[in-house]
Amino acid sequence: MDGFRNCLVTGANRGLGLEFARQLLDGGASVVATAREPGRATALNALAADHPGRLRVLPLDVARPAAIAALARELPLAGDATPFDLLVNCAGVLHSGERFGKLDPAVLEDSFRVNAMGPLLLTEALAPMLADGARVANLSSILGSIASLGRFGTPSYDISKAAQNMATALLAKALAERDIVVLALHPGWAQTDMGGGNATVPVADSVSGMLRVVAAAGPGDSGGFRDWQGQTLPW
Repeated sequence: MDGFRNCLVTGANRGLGLEFARQLLDGGASVVATAREPGRATALNALAADHPGRLRVLPLDVARPAAIAALARELPLAGDATPFDLLVNCAGVLHSGERFGKLDPAVLEDSFRVNAMGPLLLTEALAPMLADGARVANLSSILGSIASLGRFGTPSYDISKAAQNMATALLAKALAERDIVVLALHPGWAQTDMGGGNATVPVADSVSGMLRVVAAAGPGDSGGFRDWQGQTLPW
């Protein structure tokens, strides 16, 4: 696939999601970008002002099925360019400070809803608006790799990303007859607020790498787990 034309990016108010929107716009695409609170998404709204008519900002809390259903209803009515040839499920949450013996069920549930259930249900809801041969990029993490586990840490995040990886594999099967490629992507230790002060991968490099991986992927790659440089990761 050459350049992407019509794209939807979740969690676009900051970090990787914002950079996805920026680079896709720079490549000539039209973008629908979602955020839980668009009114507070200062950088995203500034980007929209710089690209009139090509970046539309809409509200979406991926943890709420009703919000997903509302977005799916609104997109065709709002005249947004469809079908989409790229869906980036970037919205995510990482709760810090979890300790064994003091795990909070509410934190575990929130992580699952945002990181695993959200991408699955959103992709299902938007499937009729995806072009045949489209790409779905699910932002995962090496921390969701069971084979790579080396410590007890960030359990709600790790568990939810492992679940998201299975959702990616399932979506790949469900959408295979339309040649829609679904990938789980590890962005590297990206220099975002979530990545923290010791992160090593510049956000622009991470996103440009992931876009190259997604654009180059074919049907035989669907359901796979790759990093931002295209390396296959263990489940």
